[in-house]
Amino acid sequence: MSHRKFEAPRHGSLGFLPKKRARKAGNRGRMKSYPKDQKTETPYLTSFIGYKVGSTHIVREANKPGSLIHKKEIVEAVTVLETPPMIVIGLTAYYQSPYGLKSLGTIWAHHVSEEARRRWYKRWSESKKLAFTRHRSTYTTKTQRNKRRKTLAKFAKHASVVRVIAHTQMSKIKISQKKAHVSEIQVNGGDDIAAKLKFAYRLLEKFVPVSDVFNKDDMIDLVGITKGHGYKGVVSRWGVARLARKTHKGLRKVACIGAWHPSRVSYSVARAGQKGFFHRCLNNIKVYMVGKSLSTEEGKTAGTTKYDITKKSINPISGWPRYGFITEDFLMLKGHVTGPPRRVLTLRKGCLPTATSSRAAKEEIELKFVDTASKLGTGHFQTKDEKKRFMGPMKKELNAKKLKDLEKARAEKKAAEESAN
Repeated sequence: MSHRKFEAPRHGSLGFLPKKRARKAGNRGRMKSYPKDQKTETPYLTSFIGYKVGSTHIVREANKPGSLIHKKEIVEAVTVLETPPMIVIGLTAYYQSPYGLKSLGTIWAHHVSEEARRRWYKRWSESKKLAFTRHRSTYTTKTQRNKRRKTLAKFAKHASVVRVIAHTQMSKIKISQKKAHVSEIQVNGGDDIAAKLKFAYRLLEKFVPVSDVFNKDDMIDLVGITKGHGYKGVVSRWGVARLARKTHKGLRKVACIGAWHPSRVSYSVARAGQKGFFHRCLNNIKVYMVGKSLSTEEGKTAGTTKYDITKKSINPISGWPRYGFITEDFLMLKGHVTGPPRRVLTLRKGCLPTATSSRAAKEEIELKFVDTASKLGTGHFQTKDEKKRFMGPMKKELNAKKLKDLEKARAEKKAAEESAN
């Protein structure tokens, strides 16, 4: 390297090339693999769909024997995802061929909601809305019953993988979208395919809460689309060093993009282009809390701990920025996760061996404090009652009280005059 005192390593990982945009903004993360089947366990679902809400922080005591922070309080960032129950509307099976998994067919539920049927149309308002109407009208006929029985028998004989088809409930979250996100969820566990089929068939038209899929202290994988930043130069996109001042025709560039021969630019040279909005998978994220709906007593006190006895929910005072208030079931995950608020994310049981064997997987989490101060500014109070006790009544409350007292005095005066007359 000419005119350079020290050499420097290359910037940016080439493991994610090509750095190109994901196909669609509304697409959920694609499941390209599933955890290894544990046949000794009872049948269970392996993935779920949630929506990113926002981030806050918690205080807990580290439980890492041999570490310098063992038995000490630590502050950690956490991310909250709203996960309303999913509805199972179908059952499908695959057999293993020399060219990969091949479908054996699909069994649909009797009733498929409008939220899910919207997924079969590009413009629902301009369509005739006939999806699944014939299926629903003939579902109880003898011909269809026999057809389902034969399909199940074919699944039991030839299938190697069983999956259910489930969709989210868009009406229960704070997103201005009516079209549900539909996903195939693999069924693991069970002695044989018949056990998997029995488990999956019983789930048709049932609500599946997130607590049936994930538990506290689980290690899960998260697949989604990162936050987009548009077209960026090499300094922002790859982190290369700026050139010296007074450099000809700019300094936020790569000075030498390659040798004279071969007479082409190598793929490994940093170039300007798309930054963000990439399809990414995060592995082994710890689940700190599996929360219930706000309509339950457990949900109303989700932010309360053994050390912080203030009764409060998981919602900050002023709500989550760019989202609002959580009303359904939710997950609290360690650290920051992919995407901006309201982005759809696919959650999956951990695929890597370290998901069950690592020290982090075996650590039991006990929260001491969950921050619920306002995220819209510099929040100082955990609840509205705490703020009211410290700040006193607001000006509009005092004016309302004065107006009420004045109206009461006028009413008493009028009553006294009428009684005198």
